[in-house]
Amino acid sequence: MENIIIFGLLGIIVLLIGGISLYIYRINNRIGDIGKTQEHQYALIVKIQSVLKNKSATNAVAENAEMIYQDLLQNLIPIMAAIDIMPRNTPEHALWRALGGIMDEYAKNPFALEKLRRAIKLDSEVARSIDNYMRRADNFLHHLTTTEPDGLLSNTFTDGLLGQSLTFFAQAKQLATQSN
Repeated sequence: MENIIIFGLLGIIVLLIGGISLYIYRINNRIGDIGKTQEHQYALIVKIQSVLKNKSATNAVAENAEMIYQDLLQNLIPIMAAIDIMPRNTPEHALWRALGGIMDEYAKNPFALEKLRRAIKLDSEVARSIDNYMRRADNFLHHLTTTEPDGLLSNTFTDGLLGQSLTFFAQAKQLATQSN
């Protein structure tokens, strides 16, 4: 009889230990799930914060676009005068008309590259304007690339007249330095 009571008590103790172990296991799983949820929420908050900072920076670029465009245009004017190119006659912004005129002329007459090379080589004002334009346009594109998460705006500028003009000016500058 005594053995039955001892085995009964041992059975109850084993059941209690098993129940407590199961309860602790479930609590640990819930704590793990809460930890995973918290990590996920933190990652989302960081991502949202980054997107908001990027949008703020992109909005700042949009608000200052006219100043950026005017700055780029001021560097294009002596270049266009030196190689005798007129801007497009369209209703778009003056910067895009100027760049369009340069790229249209180059498309019609590849000798425009040679004229620009000579102008860079012979006129320090044109060379300085080319350097300023390229540095500022490149900085603008770099800023757009780093602040815009989806890259749509920066790709539009890079693939458009701004990117084409940078390539054109870089070719002319390289040719001018090679011929020295």
